[in-house]
Amino acid sequence: MTFNELGVRDDLLKAIAELGFENPMPVQEKVIPVLLSEDHDLVALAQTGTGKTAAFGLPVIQRIDPTIHRPQALILAPTRELCLQIAGDLADFSKYTSDLRVLPVYGGSSIESQIRALREGVQIIVATPGRLIDLINRGVVKLADVHTVVLDEADEMLNMGFVDSITDILGHVPDGRKMLLFSATMPAEVGRIAKRFMKDPEEIVIGTRNEGAANVRHIYYMVNARDKYLALKRIADDSPNIYAIIFCRTRRDTQEVADKLIADGYNAEALHGDLSQQQRDIVMKKFRDRVISMLVATDVAARGLDVDDLTHVINYGLPDDTAVYTHRSGRTGRAGKTGVSVAIIHSREKGKLREIEKILGKKFERCEVPTPQHIIEKQLYNLADRLERVEVNEEEINKYMPGVSRKLSWLGTEDLLKRVLSLEFNRLLDYYKDAPAIDFIDEKPQKDKKGKKERPADADKDRRTAEKGMERVYVNVGKTDGFFAGNLIELLNSNSTGRRIDVGRIDLLPNYSLFDVRKSDARRAVNALKGAEFFGQRIYSEIADPDKDYARQGSSGPREKSGKSRKSDQPKEFSRKPKKFRGR
Repeated sequence: MTFNELGVRDDLLKAIAELGFENPMPVQEKVIPVLLSEDHDLVALAQTGTGKTAAFGLPVIQRIDPTIHRPQALILAPTRELCLQIAGDLADFSKYTSDLRVLPVYGGSSIESQIRALREGVQIIVATPGRLIDLINRGVVKLADVHTVVLDEADEMLNMGFVDSITDILGHVPDGRKMLLFSATMPAEVGRIAKRFMKDPEEIVIGTRNEGAANVRHIYYMVNARDKYLALKRIADDSPNIYAIIFCRTRRDTQEVADKLIADGYNAEALHGDLSQQQRDIVMKKFRDRVISMLVATDVAARGLDVDDLTHVINYGLPDDTAVYTHRSGRTGRAGKTGVSVAIIHSREKGKLREIEKILGKKFERCEVPTPQHIIEKQLYNLADRLERVEVNEEEINKYMPGVSRKLSWLGTEDLLKRVLSLEFNRLLDYYKDAPAIDFIDEKPQKDKKGKKERPADADKDRRTAEKGMERVYVNVGKTDGFFAGNLIELLNSNSTGRRIDVGRIDLLPNYSLFDVRKSDARRAVNALKGAEFFGQRIYSEIADPDKDYARQGSSGPREKSGKSRKSDQPKEFSRKPKKFRGR
């Protein structure tokens, strides 16, 4: 199938050929003939990056009468960025179409210049709902001649609360207009819009409803919540050519993660609602130009950001809505390319991940967080690859070779290579020296072939090993005693003398706990806890012995009762004492 066979006009064929369009993509094959030859409305479900803009843009342009200088087609988009992208694409498609004018209408730009352009006459308006309503209310935009309305990314518009605005806008459009609704997912709200405003719409589905992009690999890493940022850094270090959007749930998380990445030397920026429009434009331009390789963003701020060659989409926090995850993951693996959607989760998010799997119909692959050895090896090979491919300006570099050769003549080939690699990687080597594994290890015992329960042997050993420069401390109470991190901090602060004891990694197990403190504070921490009480339970603490199997013996160390009875601390309904049976 070719664009010519689909019925696309010659002037449009010439323009898209120059843009590199060869054969229509699936969404274009299905949508273009319907829009050109049939009168009924259309709902098209397709992921971002599947060629939707050309699918509706080429027929919309072909249906325009350039001799009429009034709006004949209206395209609504949820964000300023998407509005500009669509308008730019339509301008490219109509390069050889005489007297056709396309106007993007959006907030954050001069309304006076948009009013002037409208008065000069345009045939296609690409608009965000808020600014368009403003112009309608001012009497500047007249939609009486509109014969085609396109709602692009309808699910996003509804998520952003534009349902009332869309209703208002459609009230100004003639009843006989053709309406096209494009959406990546089909939530109930989109279905209601279609039922209310469309006449017997035909539904075209590319893939399946609510399905993620087919060429996206979905993987997840499970770590403790405190290790999420460490996992993110390792993913970035293990992908030397990473070009990624990192999605966070809140503006605060977005800024914090971006600040940490920048402080650690990564090319990263934050994109969220607290930035001004000018700041957002600067950040997005830097990302599109690859001045920055990692964009840390909220879902709202990233809407409409259209970038084709993302290597990763990283979910630093899973969204509550599966449709949001679909939109996130659909930003990679576009235009036939492959991509990776990564979720960094902690154990409490596992249920949410399973829900997303069920709705998408895709299995997420659990991967181990890249090890320091693997990261360093990957980086070294990447440097070797860059050295092989670097362009050498022989004429210029030869001027300096004699002097440099004399300076380094005492070095053999292997010594020279070692120095080149060390120059590039000493910081990385120092950072990852003795770095621990950070994968979350499920505490539930596994069964061996005979059905007997067995524990992962390395799990307890990892827990007993302190971080670099720290000492591991054992305490004989755990989660089944109602003992949590806040209780530990409170006990240390209330019972220690001198300066505050800073606590590092904490592992809370059912019957005991392990935590890190500075080596200089280890003895003070043990002394502060020893003899303290937690709801009638006398605390025992010691500097953890790496060879001692605390898990096998449960609460190692005496679990003494204090002079007080625990019974008095419990509500009556938790009393274990059996009641005497009274006969009749």
